[in-house]
Amino acid sequence: MGIPNSAAKSPIKIIIASVIVLVTVAWLAFTGVQDNKSYYVTIGEMNAMGKKAYVRHLRVAGNVAPGTIHRVGTTATFELVEQGRKLEVDYQGTEPPPDTFKDNSQALAIGTYGRDGVFHATQLQAKCASKYAPAAGAPPTTTQSEMTPPAGPAPAAR
Repeated sequence: MGIPNSAAKSPIKIIIASVIVLVTVAWLAFTGVQDNKSYYVTIGEMNAMGKKAYVRHLRVAGNVAPGTIHRVGTTATFELVEQGRKLEVDYQGTEPPPDTFKDNSQALAIGTYGRDGVFHATQLQAKCASKYAPAAGAPPTTTQSEMTPPAGPAPAAR
């Protein structure tokens, strides 16, 4: 008595099916990572990328040039400045720019660089440059380690 022919083939079918599933999952994971990958570059680095700048998803940081912000609903146009270099940005997002997005604030635009010389952002992050800085002419703040203990008797030990 021998093993039926269909029983001998079933381990081969399982192995083939497993390989197909693993290859499919690996391909989906690889292409998903490639689609979501973005490169962090300065304005100067982006300009030096040449034609590669037009096909990559980029993150570009800089300071918002004063007087260049023009908001309309969830869109905005403005200029980023970094080490004397300027970049025109057109933000077309699903949400309006954040409240901290103001003149001279640090901003991170996420999107693609167009052949028209404009950075087309779909996401925008901003932080206020002066939020945690002392006001001009104000004395520096005291840190916790520089503070002296309060006057009065020391607590009794138990």
